[in-house]
Amino acid sequence: MAELGCYSPSFKKPSEVLRMRRQRARSEGPGGKVSSPALSGLRPFSPGPLLTAPGRGNGGVKRRNPFASIENTYSSPKKRALIQEDGRKSSAAGPDEKLREEPKTGALLREELLHTDRLKQQHTQAAVSLSEADGVFEDDLFDPQSSAAVLKSPEALRDSSPSEVCVEYPADWSLKTRLLFTSPQSFSWAEHLKAQEEAQGLSSHCRAQFSNIPAHIPEPRGCAELRCGFQQSLQYWQHPSLPWLSLFPRIGAERKFSGQCVPWAQDSVLQQSLMSDWCVSLTSLYSLLKARLCPYFYVCSYQFTVLFRAAGLSGSAGVTALLSPTTRGLRDAMKSDGIEFSLPLLEEKRKSRGQSSSQPADSEDMTSGAQLSEHSGNEEDEEEDDDDEDDDGGFSWLKEMGVQDKIKKPDAISIKLRKEHREVRLDRRPESVVLVEGSNTFTLLNFLMNCKSLVAGAGSQAGLPPTLLAPTAFRGATLHALKARTVNVKTQVRAGYEDVCSLEVTGPIMPHCVHALTLLLKAAQRGQFTASLYTHEPTAVLNIPISPGTHTQEHTECVVQDLLRCGLQQSSVQQLAAPSILGKAALRQLQMRDCSYSWRT
Repeated sequence: MAELGCYSPSFKKPSEVLRMRRQRARSEGPGGKVSSPALSGLRPFSPGPLLTAPGRGNGGVKRRNPFASIENTYSSPKKRALIQEDGRKSSAAGPDEKLREEPKTGALLREELLHTDRLKQQHTQAAVSLSEADGVFEDDLFDPQSSAAVLKSPEALRDSSPSEVCVEYPADWSLKTRLLFTSPQSFSWAEHLKAQEEAQGLSSHCRAQFSNIPAHIPEPRGCAELRCGFQQSLQYWQHPSLPWLSLFPRIGAERKFSGQCVPWAQDSVLQQSLMSDWCVSLTSLYSLLKARLCPYFYVCSYQFTVLFRAAGLSGSAGVTALLSPTTRGLRDAMKSDGIEFSLPLLEEKRKSRGQSSSQPADSEDMTSGAQLSEHSGNEEDEEEDDDDEDDDGGFSWLKEMGVQDKIKKPDAISIKLRKEHREVRLDRRPESVVLVEGSNTFTLLNFLMNCKSLVAGAGSQAGLPPTLLAPTAFRGATLHALKARTVNVKTQVRAGYEDVCSLEVTGPIMPHCVHALTLLLKAAQRGQFTASLYTHEPTAVLNIPISPGTHTQEHTECVVQDLLRCGLQQSSVQQLAAPSILGKAALRQLQMRDCSYSWRT
């Protein structure tokens, strides 16, 4: 390279530079300064200070990015100082005045202001739906103290402002198959009950005696009243009772029954005996219901579920029965037996359709509104008449057009099939739920005892009567207990893992049981728990409202007095007496926080 004339004597390879630096560091020791003329013009990286620059250490110094410039980084001390100085000046002077005084830093400030405004606008537009749902404003969603827009969660906003305390949740008339309670507090008080506590819980359940549990329990494991109350809340009554078979749920349980021992399947005498005992138990339950000694009970067959409720519950005036799902054949059989019933969901849909069509265009013109509603009612009557004419095969409109001979008319069978199609579309859907009220419930009772399709004639459930579930004792009933177990697990959070305690309850869980358990957990878990409710889906529609009237406190007090001896706590009766507001839905999750309920369907 020297012969070519392009070799520089001062050029050193990188390996030589590093070797010389190591030698110099060893010779000078820690804290030594570089004074070699060979290294006087070298930089470790460019840009960066010289090796001979004062104040530079030779060990443990963080390297700089060789592709970065000291002047163009946002986090540089020089630029940060300028921005802070501009921020202090902006509090005393306006942005325009400051831009005129500081031309160099004005561009930076203008960029920051525009960037902040853009972020605020974007986050405000994204939070419009949250602000409408939770009652917050755009100024609450933006944090002016930060250098950028911050979108606060609705939960944080609710925590910062005092919210209304909800001390009760709506009644859920659907049957549950599983409850899963989770809480930061331990559920050790619910396990390993003593023999005396178990006996006291059974005795209290049979005698309908409820002990007063303190609102706050410092040591739940040592509270005998709490443990006895927990054992009492798990009890229920069932008929028939076959220890080797789980008789709930019955709808869609053919696979569960297959392969089990069913000695009555081919024995007609045994089937008749089972059915006779079942009719006695059903009659006993209805008598208790009429006497207000039983609040409600369920009839669970392999095709549908019937809920009988005492007078006053769910805002009703008399005894009611809800049956779901139904088929056209079942509804026709009920009509032929003289049972008067209604389809609440279809009637509600028809009413809403009529109200929407009868709404006046001008709210000030009342006469036109009345005319519109009358006209809509006439249209419905005309539609029904047209349907009747179509069902009878009337085609007078073809004669008016003069094409009656050119179009083939449908025969009577096609007309009948078309009529039946409208009814068959409801089969086994939530809209097929049937409501029976008053004295017709007794007719429904006789219909169930004599209905041959109530018991399966073939399959794994052949010859097995429906399951009767009730919160109180009745003739032929067997006392059962829900299964409960506690599990402590670790769940992952942002900072690591935390202990989560859980309590699982399985079995046919009725509405009063859910309410009794939540009352116990409120005191034992210090008002902090979450419940996941697993619903038997065919029974979710049993939450439809049946009382159009307004619910008053006097009505609730009268119902509580009438059902004093029904076997439930007064607080549970108060909850069940209120009209249902869940509609076709059911509670899926229930949360208590600071002794206040929130739920999700």
